[in-house]
Amino acid sequence: MNGQIRVPKVLLVGPAGEQVGEVRVEDALRLAQEADLDLVEVAPGANPPVARLMDYGKYKYEANLKAREARKNQANTVQKEIRMGLKIDKHDYETKRRNVEKFLSGGDKVKVQLRFRGREQSRPEMGVRLLERLAEDVSEYGFVESRPRQDGRNMVMVFGPHKKKAQAMAEARKRRSDAEKAAAKAKDEKSQPANGSDDAS
Repeated sequence: MNGQIRVPKVLLVGPAGEQVGEVRVEDALRLAQEADLDLVEVAPGANPPVARLMDYGKYKYEANLKAREARKNQANTVQKEIRMGLKIDKHDYETKRRNVEKFLSGGDKVKVQLRFRGREQSRPEMGVRLLERLAEDVSEYGFVESRPRQDGRNMVMVFGPHKKKAQAMAEARKRRSDAEKAAAKAKDEKSQPANGSDDAS
């Protein structure tokens, strides 16, 4: 940056991204000073190296903000795991399906693991059918991120949520806050006198 640039010439890019062309470093530094900006080498490996006129402090601030936002979304997404057997009964299947829906609507990925016992291993198509049925049942909340694949005695399928974790959390907070407001309003209405005689109109 600025005086640390040790090459005679740079390919200069202006503050709005416009191409200025090949200029001597001294001239580029003078332009940067006149515009109260920094000269930053953005592609040192190019020939000649590419340098850009920019407000480096603002650039660093915005880059940090973007990285923090990306980390927040990334860190919040968790992969939950659901296990079930091939011969799962209707009631258990419904419970597992509801759990998958709950995790997906909360913005999390779900890995569904189907266990094969004994001779069941020779019938992988039954496992595929069961997992595809589940995919159809939860399609409102998520999508198939990886198709059913055999993994030893298990078959695995991964679902991704339609909503990002941050969005799902914001919606859940709003629902909670709306519910609290409605409860408080109902409580207030209950405590008001029924005949309304105390109200001065």
